[in-house]
Amino acid sequence: MKVLLLAPNVDGTDVGEALMAFKWAEALAERVDLTVLCFQRPSRAEVARQLPGARVVTWPEPAWALKRERLNAMLKPAWPVFAGHVRRWIAAAVAQGERFDIAHQLMPQAARYASPLRHFEMPYIIGPLGGALDTPKPFRAEAGSAPLFTRLRGLDATRFRFDPWLRASYTRAACILGVAPYVKDVLGAVPLNRFESVLELGVDSVAPERARRMEAGRLDVLHVGRAVRTKGLRDVIRALALLPDLPGVRLTSAGAGEELELCRAEAKRLGVADRVRFLGRVPRAAVEALYESHDLFCFPSFREPAGGVLYEAMRHGLPVITADRGGPSSIIDAASGIKVPVTDPSGFAADIAAALRRMAMFPEHRTTLGEGARAKVLREGLWSAKAERMVGLYKEITDHPTGRATHPKG
Repeated sequence: MKVLLLAPNVDGTDVGEALMAFKWAEALAERVDLTVLCFQRPSRAEVARQLPGARVVTWPEPAWALKRERLNAMLKPAWPVFAGHVRRWIAAAVAQGERFDIAHQLMPQAARYASPLRHFEMPYIIGPLGGALDTPKPFRAEAGSAPLFTRLRGLDATRFRFDPWLRASYTRAACILGVAPYVKDVLGAVPLNRFESVLELGVDSVAPERARRMEAGRLDVLHVGRAVRTKGLRDVIRALALLPDLPGVRLTSAGAGEELELCRAEAKRLGVADRVRFLGRVPRAAVEALYESHDLFCFPSFREPAGGVLYEAMRHGLPVITADRGGPSSIIDAASGIKVPVTDPSGFAADIAAALRRMAMFPEHRTTLGEGARAKVLREGLWSAKAERMVGLYKEITDHPTGRATHPKG
């Protein structure tokens, strides 16, 4: 099968979308005849050398787009440049008689970028798309104000309804992939041919099984993530304060951010500072060691579009407590953890506390959930399994093509 893969940045030495695009390309190249179209970032390892199993076509990433890395990552200002390169390259390839069975615009993950693939007749997929989750209203007062480029997300719903280029990109796609089922609702104003939920993240392997602590009342809890309000660290600290009769329930926080000092003050104010370790930013190897040494992963992020960090914990056999919203809601099931409804700050903390109590007092149940978490990653989260599923989807689409959706009348 000849597959054309699009992503503005593909780099196994980077982080974020560039790394995820590389992992997808690497896994897919073992299963299909893959051509990758992407930018080549200056001073980075050549993409072609990183992906020897694929045909790689690159264009220099504009220098002006790299001057503000955070802005570049959030807004993708060079996307029109990349889309223009892609459109011209495909047109030339088709004119020379080259054909692809299917094309896949893997990145950007945000759903606000019109696809150059809409101009061609080949079947194509877009995604996994994510983002577009808002902060629940009861939490907004504590979340503070977002940067301007983040607040611009509020325009997405209007664009999905009225932007002709964006709507054409999605209505002409054979399939739209979302990091979680909620993405289909976000795109509700756009008629789609097909939607599938596919988490963009994966893992290379699972950790070896190990013996678990079976002592009731003792629980070493881990939270990993940026210290920002939406990641739920403050809510776990408040939950600890609701368990004064369980001093053996202790929390470790790994991650830096503007919320960190606020969380330190909160722990001190609530009288649980002696039960919380704030490590700040830690190296990747140290994070892996934390997964191995803790009993439970508590990550109640209430505005988490994907939640791949859950896979990191689950591959170590850690049961999970998370928010019943966004990506985590679709990752965690009754066999791998506990999902907490997102209500208001006080109710959220109380429900997290109840889940922590249950995990602390019933170690056998905790162990069972940890085994379920590990099994779920083996079944769904390995890059090999994800690539197999994606190739299966490619074959379904090419074997059974569907007509393009049309805009509803009126």
